[in-house]
Amino acid sequence: MLKSALALALMTGSAFATGLTIDVAGKGTVTIDLLEDVAPLHVKQITDIAAGGGYNGVVFHRVIDGFMAQTGDVEFGRAEGDLSRAGTGGSQFDDLPAEFSDINYDRGVVGMARAQSPNSANSQFFIMFDEGSFLNGQYTVVGRVTEGMEVVDAITRGDGNNGAFVNAQQDVMENVTVTD
Repeated sequence: MLKSALALALMTGSAFATGLTIDVAGKGTVTIDLLEDVAPLHVKQITDIAAGGGYNGVVFHRVIDGFMAQTGDVEFGRAEGDLSRAGTGGSQFDDLPAEFSDINYDRGVVGMARAQSPNSANSQFFIMFDEGSFLNGQYTVVGRVTEGMEVVDAITRGDGNNGAFVNAQQDVMENVTVTD
């Protein structure tokens, strides 16, 4: 059994990735349990991006009080860059087909952001502040916050339309690491 699991990990490129730790600058650490059995393609892509340092220095670009905090735009969401297009980019990887499940979007659930097409998720993800069952069956669930929900709650809310940032200072994922 262990040999087949090791072979599978080597073939897919991810080494037993079961979670992420996200250090939010000035706020603390969030620990996420990734659900490989629910969304294997999405989890692999997220862990590949994180393992390569792709999420380090990326801002939370869309944060809506009572709903969710969105981040992960590794193309246009870098804290040190021009953030005018943050939320419109992806990664060097292809978009993913939807992996919908029957998991409810409860507080602390992590889902993949996407464009209008259900098969357009790439690198961006969001963490739920509260329950949002209206998302069920429309967005891929990839994980759950297991520690640090108080850090998520402390993320600065957007001050513009639909959670965008106009004048408020955006919080940054300083360091994102894959855990086993």
